[in-house]
Amino acid sequence: MTVALGLTIFTFLPRLPGYQLRTFPVSSLIEFDGEFDPSNIINPGYVRGGRDGEGAGGSTGQGTERGPGEIDDNLYYGFNSQINQNLRGQLEPQVVMRIRSQAEGFWRVLAFNRYTGQGWEVSRNSEDQIETLERPGWALQFFVPWSVAPWLTTNSRTREVIQTYTIISDLTNLVPALHDPRQIYFPTEELAIDAEGGLRSPVQLVEGMTYTVISEVPYRDRTLLQQASTDYPRTIRDYYLDVPEAIANRVRQRTQEILATAPNPITAPSEQALYLAQHLKQNYTLQPELPFLGEDEDLVEAFLFRYQGGYPDHFSTTLTIMLRSIGIPARLAAGFGSGEYNPFTGFYVVRNTDAYAVTEVLFPGYGWFAFDPIPGHEVIPPSIEDNQVFSVLRQFWNWVAGWLPSPIAGVINQMFGWIAGSLGGLIRWIVSLFSRGWVGLLLGLAVATGLSFLGWLSWNGWRTLRYRYWLTQLPPMEAIYQQMLRWLALQGFCKTSAQTPLEYVRQIQLHHSPDRATAIREISDAYVGWRYGGRSPT
Repeated sequence: MTVALGLTIFTFLPRLPGYQLRTFPVSSLIEFDGEFDPSNIINPGYVRGGRDGEGAGGSTGQGTERGPGEIDDNLYYGFNSQINQNLRGQLEPQVVMRIRSQAEGFWRVLAFNRYTGQGWEVSRNSEDQIETLERPGWALQFFVPWSVAPWLTTNSRTREVIQTYTIISDLTNLVPALHDPRQIYFPTEELAIDAEGGLRSPVQLVEGMTYTVISEVPYRDRTLLQQASTDYPRTIRDYYLDVPEAIANRVRQRTQEILATAPNPITAPSEQALYLAQHLKQNYTLQPELPFLGEDEDLVEAFLFRYQGGYPDHFSTTLTIMLRSIGIPARLAAGFGSGEYNPFTGFYVVRNTDAYAVTEVLFPGYGWFAFDPIPGHEVIPPSIEDNQVFSVLRQFWNWVAGWLPSPIAGVINQMFGWIAGSLGGLIRWIVSLFSRGWVGLLLGLAVATGLSFLGWLSWNGWRTLRYRYWLTQLPPMEAIYQQMLRWLALQGFCKTSAQTPLEYVRQIQLHHSPDRATAIREISDAYVGWRYGGRSPT
């Protein structure tokens, strides 16, 4: 009767969203003595001569706008209110964070809006331009207010991503997080968020600190971004379109020359940003022995017209200024790459050498999206679009496959044969379990579920092999066309038997990006010409 009553109450108990209580890993409360000044960025890499430094730097030129200097060996130079990109040197690799996240991404730290000729600075860095966040007294949870300009993301579809950060080596008081953070579990009584969406702590992030961030990460739909408005308000034009007058005309001319090399005219800002990023990656080189810039020499001008390349972050600076020169709002964002994924612990291991800068471009209605023009990097940083249901299993298998020699494949095939031969005996054993009471029944159900899953995997594998064999029996042109039909069917665009190939194309090409629509049309035209016109396919 007790069990029956409990189950009845449980059945009728309402499950409302308001009843969901969530707690996440976070360090114990850290006491902060004094008044929190959110404009102060604590970067121990810039401390020189015993000063408490707000990133002021010393004789080496760190933290200043211009002038030659050397970078710190341990901390990335870009985590400061102003950065000097006329520094040279190399970081000593060391682990700085371990991150457990539901999705891979770029762990963003801060962004800069004002270009200084040889670096960047955060122009809105006074205390009255940075919003201070206070948490309730009963929880270590901060709620980040919606964007300063809500119209920026009105059309954006987002996904909640939870990340937990554990600091391994001392960092600044800037808080890494996936863009766009909405809730933060942090061990202080106050936090701050600047005008560029960067989070700041009253204390330095020290070894052993743990905090959790819940972000609403926007989906990146290439087709929708092409439709974004180019009517930018004055607040955007004032902060994100500024280019030094001395280089504006020359950089604009070079940018337009590069865009003119595209096979087809490019008008959408998103496509222009993508094309320019690809061009920089493919036509300019990393130069670790780059000489120092002269006192009055501009970094972007030297990159484009003198050295044909530069340091990694110089690529992002150049792309940002090139986009601004043709009227596309952009800013420089610094943070950490996703790092190395450890399949055994589930952590992303992030090192100081994973820090770099990307270009963020504004698309009204959809928000800011990053482009990475650095050679050796993906032009689109990792994000939720790359995440799959079994992404962890995929990453684990990729890691294992990298260690396996090719002969192991034969052994695996023999193992599958042994499994098939033993399947009959396993089924008989499972049946015998059901006759051993409740324990045997539960164990039998568990084993049956596992075997059912293996059977499902085997069935799908067999269907895939049969499909591939069927393709090999077809003429090449028909095989390509059938593969396209199957791919489109998986996207939800099935071709009926009553439709001709060209009728089918006209129906679906409006639902795809111009590049994909063109490819679909070309394949269909080639198939129709081969099948009904007797033309030899290319």
